[in-house]
Amino acid sequence: MRVITFGEIMLRLAPEGYYRFVQAKSYGATYGGGEANVAVSLAGFGIDCAFVTKLPKHEIGQGAVNKLREFGVDTSLIVRGGGRVGIYFLEKGASQRPSKVIYDRAHSAIAAAEEADFDWDKIFHGADWFHFTGITPAISDNAAKICAAACRAARSKGLTVSCDLNYRKNLWTREKAGEVMGKLMEFVDICIANEEDSADVFGINAGGSNVTAGVISHDGYRETAETLIKRFGFKQTAITLRESISANDNNWAAMLCSGGEHYFSKKYPVRIVDRVGGGDSFGAGLIYANLTGMSAQDGLEFAVAASCLKHSIEGDFNFVSIDEVKKLAAGNASGRVQR
Repeated sequence: MRVITFGEIMLRLAPEGYYRFVQAKSYGATYGGGEANVAVSLAGFGIDCAFVTKLPKHEIGQGAVNKLREFGVDTSLIVRGGGRVGIYFLEKGASQRPSKVIYDRAHSAIAAAEEADFDWDKIFHGADWFHFTGITPAISDNAAKICAAACRAARSKGLTVSCDLNYRKNLWTREKAGEVMGKLMEFVDICIANEEDSADVFGINAGGSNVTAGVISHDGYRETAETLIKRFGFKQTAITLRESISANDNNWAAMLCSGGEHYFSKKYPVRIVDRVGGGDSFGAGLIYANLTGMSAQDGLEFAVAASCLKHSIEGDFNFVSIDEVKKLAAGNASGRVQR
């Protein structure tokens, strides 16, 4: 099975530990981005996965390519050109102080890319699955057009298409997100969202929930999932359920609506090392579960366990094995030393 993901990989710059931006004297540099994170996770699970983007030919762009290669991602379809790699700055939150992200990604290579840069017939040759997120069409009008072209090509070739809504208020308005994403949803088979995305993008609110207060209503999210499926015809809708106690401590779970049935995972109390990429690791787990024929409940538990483990890992990427994920999903959550 072969998976194609499409989006932007950025240079991530973060102060050491829990220093604030105004305190920082140096920044640690890594790479990350929604669809690239999914690709790394899937490659780690042994799935043939290619990441598609546009990156400059200079050394910073090559650094991103090298990092993806290091973890087994096929980079042969990446288009080279453009002037810059997008950057995001991350300040880790602690206790009641939330994390903060500042973007510096305007005029990046992928934002300025053209539809003609990507030969989707070639890209999708031999592929079974296409994944993108709502971040990519938010980058620029050109990126939105390229996403639409990719979705049309994927549908014409019979690929399964998954999308993580991933609304980012710093990139576009709710109104524009709803308009653009609404048109893309006609091509999507599996929709992934968090507890806020469906409300922000499509105005579909989960009754009885208050994400700021960390209150999650199962009945409200059942209705949300059903509404999304009725509106867009998805085969599956998955919603991650994060109960935020503080910046350091969350309860983490998810639900899945598939085949007219609703499934809820076990809930994990998580002490967060790095939450960036948590949703991407869930998406990768769900894709893996579908590709390998897991049942809906088992697949949901696998995806949630993979994402739970990601919260313990520095950086955007999720470096966990199938065995580690399955052990946690089976109930081995003690964190005892493995000898």
